[in-house]
Amino acid sequence: MSIDNIISSAVADALKALYGLEVAAESIVPQTTKKEFEGNLTVVVFPFLRASKKSPEVTANEIGEYLVQHSDAVKAFNVIKGFLNITIEPSFWVNVLSHIHSVDNFGFKEADKDSELVMIEYSSPNTNKPLHLGHVRNNLLGFSLSRIMSANGYKVVKTNIVNDRGIHICKSMLAWQKWGNGATPESTGKKGDHLIGDFYVAFDQHYKAELKELEAKGMSKEEAEAASELMKEAREMLRRWEAGDEEVRSLWRTMNSWVYAGFDETYKRLGVDFDKIYYESNTYLEGKEKVLEGLEKGIMYRAEDNSVWADLTADGLDHKLLLRSDGTSVYMTQDIGTAKLRYQDYPIDKMIYVVGNEQNYHFQVLSLLLDKLGFKWGKDLVHFSYGMVELPEGKMKSREGTVVDADDLMDEMVNQAKETSAQLGKLDGCSQEEANRISSIIGLGALKYFILKVDPRKNMTFNPKESIDFNGNTGPFIQYTYARIQSVLRKAAADNIAMTFDVNGVELSDKEISLIQRLADFEGVVAEAGKTYSPALVANYVYDLVKEYNQFYHDYQILRESNENVRAFRLMLSATVGSIVKRAFWMLGIDVPERM
Repeated sequence: MSIDNIISSAVADALKALYGLEVAAESIVPQTTKKEFEGNLTVVVFPFLRASKKSPEVTANEIGEYLVQHSDAVKAFNVIKGFLNITIEPSFWVNVLSHIHSVDNFGFKEADKDSELVMIEYSSPNTNKPLHLGHVRNNLLGFSLSRIMSANGYKVVKTNIVNDRGIHICKSMLAWQKWGNGATPESTGKKGDHLIGDFYVAFDQHYKAELKELEAKGMSKEEAEAASELMKEAREMLRRWEAGDEEVRSLWRTMNSWVYAGFDETYKRLGVDFDKIYYESNTYLEGKEKVLEGLEKGIMYRAEDNSVWADLTADGLDHKLLLRSDGTSVYMTQDIGTAKLRYQDYPIDKMIYVVGNEQNYHFQVLSLLLDKLGFKWGKDLVHFSYGMVELPEGKMKSREGTVVDADDLMDEMVNQAKETSAQLGKLDGCSQEEANRISSIIGLGALKYFILKVDPRKNMTFNPKESIDFNGNTGPFIQYTYARIQSVLRKAAADNIAMTFDVNGVELSDKEISLIQRLADFEGVVAEAGKTYSPALVANYVYDLVKEYNQFYHDYQILRESNENVRAFRLMLSATVGSIVKRAFWMLGIDVPERM
């Protein structure tokens, strides 16, 4: 039983004995005592005043005195108004450390046959360009969330929906036909997604030049757009694709296969993966079928121009288009089709969509429509809504070829890590191969941590240089501390120093107690991160833990400690901090180096 649970149960016993109040122990949640006050855990007594019929101070004092007399865990207490600050018996903290150290996967819950199945959708790229910085935040959040939910005992299925059809795809295809000269990834030496992205940019450049010419002849912008031959050709290609034209479909399959190979390379390097990938080209017809089924049941209605709509005014929203007058589907229809296929494939209990906050309204509507169409998880679907990410230079636009793509960003991060590490002497004595491997771990760790430590709901600016710093709230600072701990453990093993000690022979300092308490907090942080869908909670917890450990490392001897008992205890404390850091970083999808 954790120390929090011990105190919760003891307070529940005190309330029953003192005031005849029956309270469930789990409803009493002790908080870590603020640093300016004496104590380890604080219980707020205001909820119990109705039963005690006494002032907050008197009530807190009575409960405190009861705990000192009846609980072996409580050494002392003090009261600040309605806050009962409890000091835990030091020997209990040693037992807490031993417990955390001995439990495999402390803080994690194992999924079993009765666990709920959570499906998490993330990435959702278009096959007309490479993954960019915005996708990086999406993928890192989605993948981290999948691990956090897994750590909370859920069964997890990671999915991706690839937007592989539509006018934007046809623009890249048409540009390749016109100006590609048969270029392939092999002939150009380019990743397939980059090659296709170049043609998407080329289409936009030619289209803009055409509009400029037409406007120079006296047309308005709108007239020029309507008269554009290039756009007419792209629309015709889309029409042929939808009609199943084999020539267009064959080119589409070929070019998409180049893109998928490129995506796979990027995903692998970024360290994310999927259990199942869905393709819009397969789901949009399923969605259309489901909408027509809704039309028959009176859930949707057909307008005079033959388009199909859902009336959501009774739900406080508006009328939503689901099929255009020509029978073609919109994004909402495709999402309904994807939901249908997923529900056939998996017994989903909860569905989480990791999509930017510009789609908030879309998911409000989707939730209502899925519920009306009979999907049991529809009403409770979660839109994991996150903010935009930019570089210090400003926004990115893929159409104009100014996008910061994921591959270039990862290259820059690894190179920056190698440069910074070499300057600080972190790679001294490493072979070239080991230096490259460590630089990759540090560079990608810096990227992931910097993005994940920010509250996902907020817009953020990603600063590559700021992220690779071996001091402060950064990935490299945490990774370096982990490597430092592993170095201590290797030296201890080489000198045959064990981690066995006499509990009664260890006198703990306030710093050591504080560190153990932070370790014990890990369980609650994992649970809260799963409840609130927040990788940032895990990231900032592990930074606080490591910051505290570094102060301890600076102030106290470990291997040079002359008292064998204390030395063994501090060695176990260090090893446990290391294991919790590794576990926390696992949830963030970040590797830790054994040497640095």
